[in-house]
Amino acid sequence: MIQIDDKIISLDIFQKHFCCDLKLCKGACCVHGQSGAPLLQDEVIILEDILDKVKPYIKPEGIESIKKQGVATIDSDGDLVTPLIDGKECAFCINENGISFCAIEKAWIEKKVDFRKPISCHLYPIRVKKYETFTGLNYDKWDVCEPARKLGSSMKLPVYKFLKDAIIRAFGEDFYIQIEEAALLLENEKA
Repeated sequence: MIQIDDKIISLDIFQKHFCCDLKLCKGACCVHGQSGAPLLQDEVIILEDILDKVKPYIKPEGIESIKKQGVATIDSDGDLVTPLIDGKECAFCINENGISFCAIEKAWIEKKVDFRKPISCHLYPIRVKKYETFTGLNYDKWDVCEPARKLGSSMKLPVYKFLKDAIIRAFGEDFYIQIEEAALLLENEKA
């Protein structure tokens, strides 16, 4: 583990490789799982504010799910998450050319909204857990992401480099610079 400020970072974030390979995984992370994407309370307010702009991108089943459950719900672990369609895929999940991805992000790409997508999705495979005195950043290994691990390995792309934009979005540029410095120290320790 590496500590930067009040954050404890798993060594896997420096040592494991990752790069999403949508051609192979088909966006399975939007479809599989036991609950929706984890949300921050602030994100719920944002989703409520931008919903009308995102609705044109959401499929009818997703809109129906959001009408019934709202933009957020509480899962079986008591966590705030996006709603699911029939207990399966995320209500914000859309499909184009056989690949599932986020309606919110599509609206963001087309400059309809300023919010890219939930930070938990943007940071994946890093999972963030807040504790009383620190925040843990852990690497989550999920079988649907095997293509991402293979592609990341072939590119020699560590998780933290793949997630540079997401880490900066979540924690700021100074924090990312400190991550790079920590990675260099770890690399030098190996040598």
